Amino acid sequence: MSSNSGIQIPSRLPLLCTHDGVLLPGSTMRISVDTARNMQLVKSRLLKGTSLQSTIIGFIPNTRDPEHDSDELPSLHSIGTAGLVVQVVGSNWPKPHYTLLITGLCRFRVTQLLREKPFPVAKVEQLDKLEQYTEGDQADGELEELSQRFYQAAVQLVGMLDMSVPVVAKLRRLLDSLPKETLPDVLASMIRTSNKEKLQVLDAVDLEERFKKALPLLTRQIEGLKLLQKTRKLRPDDDKRVLAIRKGGVFPGRQFSLDEDGEDEDGDDTAMLEKKVKAAAMPEAALRVCLKELKRLKKMPQSMPEYALTRNYLEMMVELPWSKSSTDCLDIRAARVLLDNDHYAMEKLKRRVLEYLAVRQLKSTLKGPILCFVGPPGVGKTSVGRSIARTLGREFHRIALGGVCDQSDIRGHRRTYVGSMPGRIINGLKTVGVNNPVMTKTNMEMYGSSSQGRHYLASSVLDPEQNHSFTDHYLNVPFDLSQVLFIATANTMATIPPALLDRMEVLQVPGYTQEEKVEIAHRHLIPHQLEQHGLTPQQLQIPQDTTKDIISKYTREAGVRSLERKIGAICRAVAVKFAEGHKVFRAESPTEQHADQNTENKEEDSGIAAPPEMPIVIDPIALKDILGPPVFEMEVSERLTLPGVAIGLAWTPMGGEIMFVEASRMEGEGQLTLTGQLGDVMKESAHLAISWLRSNAKTYLLTNGSADPLEGTDIHLHFPAGAVTKDGPSAGVTIVTCLASLLSGRLVRSDVAMTGEITLRGLVLPVGGIKDKVLAAHRANLKRVIIPKRNEKDLEEIPPRVRADLDFVFASTLDEVLNAAFDGGFPAAVSHPQVVSKL
Repeated sequence: MSSNSGIQIPSRLPLLCTHDGVLLPGSTMRISVDTARNMQLVKSRLLKGTSLQSTIIGFIPNTRDPEHDSDELPSLHSIGTAGLVVQVVGSNWPKPHYTLLITGLCRFRVTQLLREKPFPVAKVEQLDKLEQYTEGDQADGELEELSQRFYQAAVQLVGMLDMSVPVVAKLRRLLDSLPKETLPDVLASMIRTSNKEKLQVLDAVDLEERFKKALPLLTRQIEGLKLLQKTRKLRPDDDKRVLAIRKGGVFPGRQFSLDEDGEDEDGDDTAMLEKKVKAAAMPEAALRVCLKELKRLKKMPQSMPEYALTRNYLEMMVELPWSKSSTDCLDIRAARVLLDNDHYAMEKLKRRVLEYLAVRQLKSTLKGPILCFVGPPGVGKTSVGRSIARTLGREFHRIALGGVCDQSDIRGHRRTYVGSMPGRIINGLKTVGVNNPVMTKTNMEMYGSSSQGRHYLASSVLDPEQNHSFTDHYLNVPFDLSQVLFIATANTMATIPPALLDRMEVLQVPGYTQEEKVEIAHRHLIPHQLEQHGLTPQQLQIPQDTTKDIISKYTREAGVRSLERKIGAICRAVAVKFAEGHKVFRAESPTEQHADQNTENKEEDSGIAAPPEMPIVIDPIALKDILGPPVFEMEVSERLTLPGVAIGLAWTPMGGEIMFVEASRMEGEGQLTLTGQLGDVMKESAHLAISWLRSNAKTYLLTNGSADPLEGTDIHLHFPAGAVTKDGPSAGVTIVTCLASLLSGRLVRSDVAMTGEITLRGLVLPVGGIKDKVLAAHRANLKRVIIPKRNEKDLEEIPPRVRADLDFVFASTLDEVLNAAFDGGFPAAVSHPQVVSKL
């Protein structure tokens, strides 16, 4: 079938009849096949054929194939195109059909129809052979002139297009390489023409006639482009380019169209992106990377998956605030007023913010500090960060680290991964739009179980010496974080790695006293809840005595979250009363207001609510009706009615708590039983207390006639709230006092709480969390607190009002603890003066 001189088509061809388009030699088009004869042709000839000859079929235009196989075949168009099928795609939606990709080879004339079923087959005569176009001596003078005019018009048309578009440059090269005799068919398939006009070009078997048919079509397209250019010159804001060409052409699978400008719009978007890159004021290293990626983007076709990835990367780079920062408000007086209005108490935090403002006034290039607020939940750590941002006039962004267990969440993913994206730091900077925001990282103690992620956070983000060159995996270029004011919050420091803790300035935020909670409630919580529920102070009033009852009987916390929820419950109950009363009030008419007494009595009997009298004042009775019976009762005195019970003070992430220690004795073999889900340190404290009491039993008359107070006796030591894990050394003095009460039969004072670590020699060592523990004792209405003498310095942090209400006993030995815990003291039989070493 093939030869060195050209292509020879078979003399018998299966025919594909269609009414949808015209296939010209040298062009490529897609055809949808769904009729019976055409489907049978594809199945029998194309899908089962194994030779190249089986892929050549005859394309008959302007002939509609019948829907059913039983219908007669209409008269065929005499001229057709032999085509090479290069692709067959089948589909069942919306109905079974095939899509063929066909490249036109040459014209043919149908000389005889051999058969109609299952698909038409005809004897054909090849009309134009490709090899004849290379024989220039056959062309006469008129034909040569027509071909030259047509070639010049084609060059003019391509010259009006944008040569930076790859497919346009390829078309220009084709004009020089293809024989001029093929140009009418090729260009007629590219430019905008109707099927009737293409059919006229196909029917022009004579080459001179073909040039005459195609030249007016080409001239018309050029005139249309000139008119379009004039229109766009009058509108300079429009796109610069006239048009672009849809990908396709004279090669398999490609077709040109001069009426679309998708490529032009993409080129303008790329130019706009380049302007944004140059205007972003990036550092030199980042700008160099962006220009390199932009150069790659221009050479990359849109169909490549990497095109979207590169474009997203460049858009992220230009949106980052490389050099955009907000101006700090350095008025210290205004800052002090703003902080005092936003937050009550918290003097240490406010002082640190004012110190930062003062230093910023003296040195404008001060690096942002990295602060860590540690305290119980609900004391306002995150809201203080928001107030600091308002005070400085900066943007605020919050990052919750709870559940984050991978450094990629902070540092981003590399762009080699599918779905890669920047980390939370870079995303936060993009959101706020400045490079010096106040960025709060909450739940620092819950940040991941992976030490790798924590150490990275410590080394590259929260280290003032390193965060000036923070490198996100996604960006892969350094970004300066030194102007960001980082504020980390945590409920406890126990689970924060030492390397991370060492790089932060830790500020303790203790719980609030009852007086502070009352002030916070009336300054902030109550007005906020009234506004949230659509009420006014003229409609609802909560006296201070009622607030104190809510704090002491319905909440027991270091912060104020539960208090705010209880106030919200009161507001909702009052809102229901107002809604019911307003409904009745609006339903009344003037005639109803002047009704007789019997009607009023009937309304009263029916239980219909009347409008409430304003303001509604919440008294203890109304408080109990709304919130129910008190949740917390002061049970301290009731639980200290028997020997063997003492009150200790414990620190928890939720704040300070009082802790009861109970002991009982029974006949046995001198064993000690510990219950209450205790940790190893607390178990050791219990054994220390037993050992000290046994060694000093004679001194404190605890023998009961025998040398060992535990002889023939088992002791059970229990810490209530058994579902709560307890550990730590600060319960040592409480265990000693509890066991001393049990063995001596004397009651411990019901208004005493204590804390401190003990030694085997009877010394009392200092412990932590003194402020939270003292506040817990104050909330429980205790009057005396026994603390280690070396913790006396910690009382400076306790509010003066609380110090005035409590009697503090500073003990350095267990003897002083026992004397302060029992009424009348705990005298020893023989007093042993403390021996002071002279070495």
